[in-house]
Amino acid sequence: MKERKRRLAQDAVMPKKTSIGSTISTFIKFFLVWLLLFTAVMIPGRVAFAKMGETRIFAGTENLMDEMDTLVDPNSPFFEAFQDSQRVNVLLIGLNDELSDVIMLGSYDMENQHVDVISMPRDTYYDRPEANSPATRKINAIYRNGTAVGTAEAVSDILMGIPIHYYATISYDGIGNIVDAVGGVPMEIPFHMHYEDPTDKPPLYIDFAEGSTILDSSNVQEFLRFRKGSPGYPGYPEGDIGRVKAHQEFIKSAFRESLGLGLPKVAKTVLNNVESDLDLGIALKITKKAAGLSAEDIETYLTPGDDSTVDGASYWFVDEEGIEEMLRDIYQIGEETEAAEGSEEQTEEE
Repeated sequence: MKERKRRLAQDAVMPKKTSIGSTISTFIKFFLVWLLLFTAVMIPGRVAFAKMGETRIFAGTENLMDEMDTLVDPNSPFFEAFQDSQRVNVLLIGLNDELSDVIMLGSYDMENQHVDVISMPRDTYYDRPEANSPATRKINAIYRNGTAVGTAEAVSDILMGIPIHYYATISYDGIGNIVDAVGGVPMEIPFHMHYEDPTDKPPLYIDFAEGSTILDSSNVQEFLRFRKGSPGYPGYPEGDIGRVKAHQEFIKSAFRESLGLGLPKVAKTVLNNVESDLDLGIALKITKKAAGLSAEDIETYLTPGDDSTVDGASYWFVDEEGIEEMLRDIYQIGEETEAAEGSEEQTEEE
């Protein structure tokens, strides 16, 4: 048991199955699945898999597999479940002015054909040595002051050492290009969304009437950025959490629209607007399995926690017990599994 816990993360990327412990995105059949399905469409022949296994699909300057010390934290209480699971976890980052405005972790369970997406509020509190102001203690500031690797390490730390194998980033402009390639994304606006900020660069003006609308490059950024209303107009009752939920609904709708005869065009647009360290080998391996996924195979989560204001700054403070419960649900870790592992460990000690 102790020896197993010393195995490094590289063995966990595509491990043998021994036990299974469930947005911008605006990355996914959900952006995670988007990336994979679109890649499959753009590859002319899968017979080249063996020769192009490590070829990068997207432009990207970092590589999580090389630059993170470990993928699976040996000290994590879920080490065994993380190590043994046949999951590929992709960090999805939506960028706005070099800040990670949207942070999602897409987890694809290849064994059970299921995708779980964990949204992490951009205001999540994450202190670190280089944080010297209230703003830099928010997780969204790590990307500006560091890299995708730094953000991945923080997300993994908050989620109890969960492995993050790959990353993907996209800007709001990139999302607009993809939405246009899809042909527009239908959305149901729950209330009159109105907000103005003339000091923003460029000035921000949001005005969506309640009811059905089609999002395209001319308005999708405004929809995704909306959180609170101008005086006299409502915002999301849950603030940034309501915004996260709206992103998730947008992703689902965008995915539905992306399927069909126009998929190759959408795929090309995605490839031109995404930065990622995803390689061709893993993409082809996953797409062979992911082609049959449906919307019912996708589950969305919000990182458990609560919002609070400290020193004039609004933060999302995570609930560690809630995170533990969420991970138990996703990795299907029950009392029977724990009892079996406990019995095994006791036997080895004897």
